[in-house]
Amino acid sequence: MDVQRQRLGGYAIFAAVLAAAGLPIYIHAPKFYVDEYGVSLAALGTVLFALRLIDVVQDPLLGKLAVAVRRFQGTAVAITLAVMGLAMLGLFAMTPPTNPVLWFAIMLTLVFSAFSFLTINFYARGVQKAEALGGETGYLKLARWRETGALLGVCVASVMPSIFLALAWPEFVGYAMAFALACLVAGIAMHTEWRGGTVQASAGFGVVLKDSISRRLLLIALVNAAPVAVSSTLFLFFVESRLDAPGWEGPLLLLFFVAAAAAAPLWSTLAERIGAKQTLLTAMVLAILAFSFAMMLGTGDIVWFAIICLASGATVGADLTLLPAIFAKRMETVAPNATEGFALWGFVSKFTLAFAAIALLPVLEASGFVSGPDNSEAALRTLTLLYAGVPCALKLVAISLLVATPLGKE
Repeated sequence: MDVQRQRLGGYAIFAAVLAAAGLPIYIHAPKFYVDEYGVSLAALGTVLFALRLIDVVQDPLLGKLAVAVRRFQGTAVAITLAVMGLAMLGLFAMTPPTNPVLWFAIMLTLVFSAFSFLTINFYARGVQKAEALGGETGYLKLARWRETGALLGVCVASVMPSIFLALAWPEFVGYAMAFALACLVAGIAMHTEWRGGTVQASAGFGVVLKDSISRRLLLIALVNAAPVAVSSTLFLFFVESRLDAPGWEGPLLLLFFVAAAAAAPLWSTLAERIGAKQTLLTAMVLAILAFSFAMMLGTGDIVWFAIICLASGATVGADLTLLPAIFAKRMETVAPNATEGFALWGFVSKFTLAFAAIALLPVLEASGFVSGPDNSEAALRTLTLLYAGVPCALKLVAISLLVATPLGKE
């Protein structure tokens, strides 16, 4: 049992690093490049969206690459971890040697490409691991470790710049260096898991997309991830400008993600008792009830917003734990070796963040909003509507889709 837990701990560490390379980028990078290099919100949103269009072609190819190098999976993963760590250093710890927008695009391309390849291999390996852990309950058990690790990774990554700033260090230089070190630790923690039973050749996207339940799950993942993508993209701007609470971004982010991490095992345990679908629906309804109150906030409402972060963060723990487990279980049923299925899942997750950037940042800029405290009431109303109103509407759509999706016994 201790050996098994240790190995599952490796999955948690690896997931933490992947999570730190995903969501926090959309929280930190746009504001960092706006504040440091004067890049416009519209330009950043365009770059982020363009990179996701590249993924339409790239992610399927990375799925095929994962199959092609399956005999050397451990080596391929190690090299990719190194690329991701170095690219993060280039993004945050180096002064751009060329146009900041171009440098932003190049470094993010490397980070996201590495992220995609690692995610594909990691989740495909997870299917085999879950079966070894006991099949039906194995998926939820692995998801509990993996997604809790991911949430803890987001917690640390989201607050780390504030910690380095408090220590009088260059905050994003320290952040990038810590991330590069974490890549090394993750590689060591998981190195034995790539041996034997590696990614096998698959039938490709066709076998996944022909399955109606798989298609519906991908659509649910797309819509359900959008609220988090929207709020993540606008979080720093909302705290600084709408709440007029500069300096509180780190603690509030930490509260949100700690709540998600703490709640994730509880949601997973509840899913084992009443089913993943019913548990997920419960969490989604509670998310709307909690986050809708953000529409009412204004200057100085830090305590109320902290309560909202706590409640809404707890519900996100269900989203990030149960949906991947449901999809992984479906993949085992439909196409156990369909590595491309996880390429599709990874693309959907990233596309929501990019879509939020291209859809919201230009609208926010057009309203007259600027980073900082000096904004008109009209600009602040637009920020509030985008930050709180849009996610609640999207969550309603996700609930409707999930209700209409027959999952059988999860």
